[in-house]
Amino acid sequence: MKTAKTNALRLLDRLGISYELREYEVDPNDLAAETVARKVGLPPEQVFKTLVGRGDRTGVLLAVVPGNAELDLKALAKLSGDRKCDTVPLKEVQPLTGYVRGGVTALACKKEYPTFVDETIELFDVVSVSAGARGTQIVLAPGDYLRATRGLTGAVAKAKGA
Repeated sequence: MKTAKTNALRLLDRLGISYELREYEVDPNDLAAETVARKVGLPPEQVFKTLVGRGDRTGVLLAVVPGNAELDLKALAKLSGDRKCDTVPLKEVQPLTGYVRGGVTALACKKEYPTFVDETIELFDVVSVSAGARGTQIVLAPGDYLRATRGLTGAVAKAKGA
């Protein structure tokens, strides 16, 4: 399986950021971050998923949370300066980002959206994020990821079921 150069990878190359690619077999019926984490050999809290949201003031924004957590919409609204945030309907994800579900990344979206990354990203030496296509993860240093996405960190995740 040879990964095509996605816009995300082109961006990292252009910025001179080093990364490792980890490819895995995709099950279209199970795109859960926990499953991806197992397939790429990292704990779920180190594999970050990108969710597309919309704030009542900021409009479209991206939230990046650990694979074993859920997005805290109230915390995202507070961090982004919105009164209310919601996730966008699935049918809007690809037109907004240029990426399909299971391959969404904050790196090199169609437009540059405000990106809010859960602060736990800074606990790790390396993290994994989607490479912009299903079946490939980028493993890189959190600081490099934040620089490439111009992401702001804060508490935007909560434990599943909390």
